[in-house]
Amino acid sequence: MTLERSNRWPEAEQDFKTALTLSPDQPYALNYLGYSWVEKGENIARAKAMIERAVALRPKDGYIIDSLGWAHYRLGEYGEAVIILERAIHETPDDPTINDHLGDVYWVVGRQREARFQWQRALGLATEAEMKATIQRKLDQGLPPPVPVSTSTDRPSSSSSAQ
Repeated sequence: MTLERSNRWPEAEQDFKTALTLSPDQPYALNYLGYSWVEKGENIARAKAMIERAVALRPKDGYIIDSLGWAHYRLGEYGEAVIILERAIHETPDDPTINDHLGDVYWVVGRQREARFQWQRALGLATEAEMKATIQRKLDQGLPPPVPVSTSTDRPSSSSSAQ
């Protein structure tokens, strides 16, 4: 995680793959690598399957559930994303990222009032200046239509041994 947050993604990705080779059912490694791939628009089908496995292993973990909801959002599966992100909020109501994600999906499905409520809540919970600025822009301007990622653009993994 430190490598990823230090903008050293290739090294971080390899370390996550190694961790999953050693412990293929480690839910936090499955989730972190899967979520990172979803955010980057890479290996989407595989990433979603990894996150689904992590949710099966930790069905009450709001952070992992959020990752699955966000994967559905990024794939353009907005109805499913709403259901899953509402479940994530139920498990972890005071996380700014989960509230922000739920606001985004509400906006896309036409529930703008609820979206603004979630973004306002996320803004109150956020501590990082960059996140606060991003949320404030959403409150001021709403969201442009999202561009879903496609599983047809999945790149082959550099290591076939990771889950």
